[in-house]
Amino acid sequence: MPSVRSAVSPQAAQSIAAATAALSALVIVLKYLHGKSGPYSAFVRDPATAAKRVSNEEDEYDFNEYDVVVVGGGTAGCVLASRLSEDPAIRVLLLEAGTSSIKNPFATIPISYSQLFHSKHEWDLQTTPQANAGSVTKYWPRGKLLGGCSCINAMVFHAGAPEDYDEWALAQKGQEGASQWSYKEFLPYMLKFEKFHPSPSYPDVDASLRGKSGPVEIGYFGYASAGTPKFIEACTKVGIPATPDVNTPKGSLGVTKASKSLRLTYINPKGRRVTSEFAYLTPEVLARPNLKVITRAHVTRILFDNSGPTPRAVGAEFTQPDGETYRVKARKEVVLAAGAVHTPQILMLSGVGPAEHLKSHDIPVVADLPGVGSHLMDHVVIDLNYRDKTGSSLAFIKGRTLAHQLRLISSLWGYRLTGAGPLTSNVCEAIAFVRSTDPQLFPANEYPPEKAPEDTTSGPGAPDIELFFAPVGYKDHGSGVLPPGDYFSLHGVLLRPTSTGTIRLKSKNPNDAPIIDPQYLSSEHDVQVLVRAARLLARIVSTEPLASMLDPAGAADAELDHALHTLDDDAVAALVRRKAETLYHPACSARMAPLTEGGVVDPFLRVHGIPNLRVADASVFPTIVSGHTAAPVFAIAEKAADLIKDSISKARAG
Repeated sequence: MPSVRSAVSPQAAQSIAAATAALSALVIVLKYLHGKSGPYSAFVRDPATAAKRVSNEEDEYDFNEYDVVVVGGGTAGCVLASRLSEDPAIRVLLLEAGTSSIKNPFATIPISYSQLFHSKHEWDLQTTPQANAGSVTKYWPRGKLLGGCSCINAMVFHAGAPEDYDEWALAQKGQEGASQWSYKEFLPYMLKFEKFHPSPSYPDVDASLRGKSGPVEIGYFGYASAGTPKFIEACTKVGIPATPDVNTPKGSLGVTKASKSLRLTYINPKGRRVTSEFAYLTPEVLARPNLKVITRAHVTRILFDNSGPTPRAVGAEFTQPDGETYRVKARKEVVLAAGAVHTPQILMLSGVGPAEHLKSHDIPVVADLPGVGSHLMDHVVIDLNYRDKTGSSLAFIKGRTLAHQLRLISSLWGYRLTGAGPLTSNVCEAIAFVRSTDPQLFPANEYPPEKAPEDTTSGPGAPDIELFFAPVGYKDHGSGVLPPGDYFSLHGVLLRPTSTGTIRLKSKNPNDAPIIDPQYLSSEHDVQVLVRAARLLARIVSTEPLASMLDPAGAADAELDHALHTLDDDAVAALVRRKAETLYHPACSARMAPLTEGGVVDPFLRVHGIPNLRVADASVFPTIVSGHTAAPVFAIAEKAADLIKDSISKARAG
């Protein structure tokens, strides 16, 4: 019998050795980056010391009390816990179903975030089969750790168009506090969370328009591959105007005029992803005696006192992985910050939502709010893959060949020494924003005006299409496999969909994932806009200097999109429906709007009819913004903290 050693071929042995070396290099990098930690008083090791164990649901218990209980430690929840606990007189508890992300390498090294997909650190959700998008289910990654989706997003700093927020204010129909959501009044909260690092490579960016002292660092620290400036130049050649900054009062239209890349990212000068936990739950914050954080706390419902004329939120119930159930009491407020999927789920499990739906699951109705879980919106993206003949892609990150493994080792060491290099790519390396009705991009002789999609933008300066470039090709959020080789990809995003969906309960069991039905592409409008986006991307990829990256060998590969320009409109529409995926931006499932308009919260983020229960996350968006959602969520949480502190202060004053 041959020995194990002799049974391994030289090629396999080389691969094993390279993989081992890569792993060793990664371990060294991670120990260097994350080896330091300390005991922080805020983290609760034994929930029984901060919450009451429930042994019999019928018994009455004394609660360990807090002034404010924050449900969900994601993008918004970390902000709320940090800002509320600035006041030493406010006792704050933060409940998070996952664990800390601070020492998780995949929530730290920018390019590695897709490694968290389908892991224990995200909820691994699927939609229902989408009848108008291939009749298949769609994967929806949602962060399950402190920092939430700020740990797994593409780190693009973009806040949408100014008109989006003016539209939010108008959607309140004159309710008290409506104007505070206008762009002019909301902008200070955008600037409050931001700490912009100017770059000499981008002298045209007006630093006076950026935030300077917030906890969330942004800048131009992400890696830019060789294709990124080529994409930008090709965009300008097809008629997309160049602009130095798409995050100013002037609006977000255009492709940024820059030497390397256009996008600001949530990456700091040391090359680290800036998550909400990293920015807001600092050692100094965690040392506050009035802040407690319980992780692995799966909130199952909000607790109410129904003895008065209106329901009052008085606490929360949660379980731990060992099956133990605990309760905590909130003396003043409960704030839901569990995101656009889990916030409506928790509300409904608690008896707040569409009455008939709750009754169908034998859940006692606390408040009949039909808007809970309704009006769900998301940004749909189509991914177009192209074979790259320049070899400049970042395919080596997967480490599938010996050459790739060796390059990965080199990049790991470079990252360890400098905090720079390919591992700081955010994948979405260049973006542009356009309007589907722009006559310069969609001339009347090719796109008859009578066939133009309805203008659903928030104003003439707002886009409804986003385009972006990535120095890799991918399918199925990275889990699909393309043939061996180098690729780049172009992507078209529907920013202002008219299709809306729902979040509904599968059962009254909190451990059952909710039923997610975004109803992708259920309106012809949405398909028309994405067809135009696909057509525009086909022109861009055929325009120099990007065209020179195309490998002609890709034209014969049905897996790729080199032949997109040869398809008629019906074929492109079919491609759009087949390729539609989420851009990870679900929103609007507990909207800020009047009750008569299907609203769930008022302009002070209070749930209609339950004045001390608030929601502060993307679910309160009145309508989805025409850009990325992390920035407005940060700002909403900043504002919510001020609203809550103001309310508590007024109550103290009598």
